[in-house]
Amino acid sequence: MTVEERLQDVKQKISMAERDAGPAEASVTLVAVSKTFDADAIRPVISAGQRVFGENRVQESEGKWPQLKAETPGIELHLIGPLQSNKAADAVALFDVIETIDREKIARAVATEMQKQGKTVRLYVQVNIGMEPQKAGIEPKQTVAFVHFCRDELKLEIEGLMCIPPAEDHPGPYFALLRKLAEEAGVSKLSMGMSGDFETAIGFGATSVRVGSAIFGHR
Repeated sequence: MTVEERLQDVKQKISMAERDAGPAEASVTLVAVSKTFDADAIRPVISAGQRVFGENRVQESEGKWPQLKAETPGIELHLIGPLQSNKAADAVALFDVIETIDREKIARAVATEMQKQGKTVRLYVQVNIGMEPQKAGIEPKQTVAFVHFCRDELKLEIEGLMCIPPAEDHPGPYFALLRKLAEEAGVSKLSMGMSGDFETAIGFGATSVRVGSAIFGHR
């Protein structure tokens, strides 16, 4: 299959999962994860109509996305990898959405940079839903309080939660927990589900799914 055919296949699977889950048609946003792929590999996906992309690293993104955004208006770029505070200025300048706010230091750095740059970036809190020591994210039990801290103390509008379930477990219970935390925190967006489990995530209320290898192929 070509990359264009794989993109269309993923979109069809999303539509089918939406119908099965019952949300309104086209309510789930596909974030095409283009990390490690160069601009020439990304352009065919843009040409096929995809406009929302996800990247893991700020520095890698700076090497390709300014040009790609200049070529095609309307691109929406999500940071879905861990953010270091010394990269906050660059991240705010380049990205439209940061999905990996996971501690006070990062939240403060992003808040400061948005004020400096006069730019509003949409924000998600990343939850370490399986409490895995090797993964970034705030603990589930601290999530609601952290969202309130970001809103009340830093005046940040957190629009959603993001998670990556443990690879060896069935993702359903983790997706259900993230949805419960979102309801308790009063946020409406759920970024959950990747190439291997995005259909399951949609069944649990995902509003966006992050799909890389099913579109671009294996790295």
